[in-house]
Amino acid sequence: MSDNLRDMKLFVAAYEERSFTTAAEREHATQSGVSQHIRKLEDSFRVKLFVRDTGGVVPTPAGDQYYHHCIEVLRAHATAERAVRSFGHGIEGAINIGLMPTMTRGVLAPTLARFINEHPNCAIRVVEGFSAALTLQVQNCVLDFAIVPAFPGALGLRSRLFIRTPEVLVSAKHSDLKHGQPIDLRDISPIKLVLPSKVNTRRNLIETYLSSNSIQIDKLLELDAMLGSLDFVARTDWHCILPGIMMAETGKPRSFTVNPIANPPFGLDLILIEPSRRVLSAPATAFLEILSEEAHQLNQRWPRA
Repeated sequence: MSDNLRDMKLFVAAYEERSFTTAAEREHATQSGVSQHIRKLEDSFRVKLFVRDTGGVVPTPAGDQYYHHCIEVLRAHATAERAVRSFGHGIEGAINIGLMPTMTRGVLAPTLARFINEHPNCAIRVVEGFSAALTLQVQNCVLDFAIVPAFPGALGLRSRLFIRTPEVLVSAKHSDLKHGQPIDLRDISPIKLVLPSKVNTRRNLIETYLSSNSIQIDKLLELDAMLGSLDFVARTDWHCILPGIMMAETGKPRSFTVNPIANPPFGLDLILIEPSRRVLSAPATAFLEILSEEAHQLNQRWPRA
């Protein structure tokens, strides 16, 4: 990488981390090296890009402007590099992907089967986790991309809508509810409900829906274990609310009673997040295309939220 691009990359790291020390750790450099690169840029431009203080660094207005242009340049460089390299070989390489349990149940297996068959020379690493942990790993470029619930955004990330899926009420297989029939939760409230803890992005969305629609909870159980929640619901008269895309069972016999939530409909927007300073590699792009196809096919099981 040329000195100019290296300067930009270190500046972007310092801007996003608000710390020369953390930027150095992220870019495998030294704190003094980052400081020297920033000073070289400031001397070249004859303008301060950061204000230093004991708590770290704060970008100046000039630094804000330079950051946005650096992001464009780094992405353009990555795009050009990928285009040239594509002439040397077919799709191969390594990809690191972050998915929530929402996506690993039902969508992941057919996606992996298709991708491995079409691109056998690619190494794949899939990390399952909740949105906060996955977002941090994307920001640090540990993951090429992740699929998480929609949120306002964060520095260093690009995002776009991946899919909108309805939220569904999940009950035991032998529940009195009619499987697949849209349900107004007020008709069965107060209900015993298993919810994720407050660190989970979906918890606030679910509570907002319940309170704004006067749906009463009889008892509440917090579980941050998706498989544990499903197993508990299958054995009891408790319910849980999950994204429809992970409960679109096509095989028989069915394992649960699943009802799309209606009156009003309740949906979940899942977004793709990726590092803003990078472009997706060819293997990551190919995997994402298959993942999207499989997700939308499963999501057709449910009415639109």
